[in-house]
Amino acid sequence: MQTPIRGLRSFCFAARTLSFKDAANQLYLTPSAVSHQIKQLEEQLGIELFERQTRSIRLTAAGKNFYDSVSPLIKALEKTINEFSQLQENVTISITLPEFFASELLMPKLSEWTSEHPNTNLQLNTLKTRKELTKQSDLSIVLSSSKPHEGVVHELFSLSYTPACNKENWQAWQENPFQALNEVPLILHKARPWAWHQWAEHAGIDDFAPKQIIQVDSMFGVARAAQQGMGIALIPLPISQTWFDEQWLFNFTDMPLKTKDKYYLVQHDPSETNAQLELFIKWMLDTFKHLK
Repeated sequence: MQTPIRGLRSFCFAARTLSFKDAANQLYLTPSAVSHQIKQLEEQLGIELFERQTRSIRLTAAGKNFYDSVSPLIKALEKTINEFSQLQENVTISITLPEFFASELLMPKLSEWTSEHPNTNLQLNTLKTRKELTKQSDLSIVLSSSKPHEGVVHELFSLSYTPACNKENWQAWQENPFQALNEVPLILHKARPWAWHQWAEHAGIDDFAPKQIIQVDSMFGVARAAQQGMGIALIPLPISQTWFDEQWLFNFTDMPLKTKDKYYLVQHDPSETNAQLELFIKWMLDTFKHLK
């Protein structure tokens, strides 16, 4: 009896993601091909591995036991094949990260890595909020007020938030900036709805009564709104430093709000470590260590 290796791999990916579609994306197959391979495996084993529902799947008890037994073997087999392969194949590293981090910090530096590692493919998945975070990537950049508990975690740098606006608003209100805070719209990220009040308390402003607060669902949107003159925004530093260096934004006051927010680099599955992944992690830590 032949062992269906492809079916075993499809099963392991589907068991980890609980999705034929996600497993298919990672295996570069169609969902129907993954489903067919798993069905053949079930017929050979004589057991049902998944409970199939209209829009979801879940492991049966037998499927869970089978996965626990087979998964280490499949990983060991793939590792052995990679080690003995004589072909120079490209390695792919996937990383999930906030879109603002990607645009302001990673993208401007990434050519340094790609030029030195032409045989490493990078897959970047950007997101607006941590709620969208997926653990299916090799690495994630996470913004959090406390150290994440999953995987291997490396601290990158801390954030502070400073009031900022465009040149026109800065010139108009620099003589009396605190009056402006009660007369022009205040902009912030909707994930931190009380950030302006926290800043006011930190700055010792007792009569803080903003006329209007505008919440935006992306940090890039917050910065752009301030740049275009919509109002005064709380902008994160050091990640936004380029906006100030290029004079797209101006510091409205010299009283930044220091928080517990930090960026962390998370490696979700330490058992999947390879030489190129280790090199990329080291490059990330070295590249951003000056921001600590």
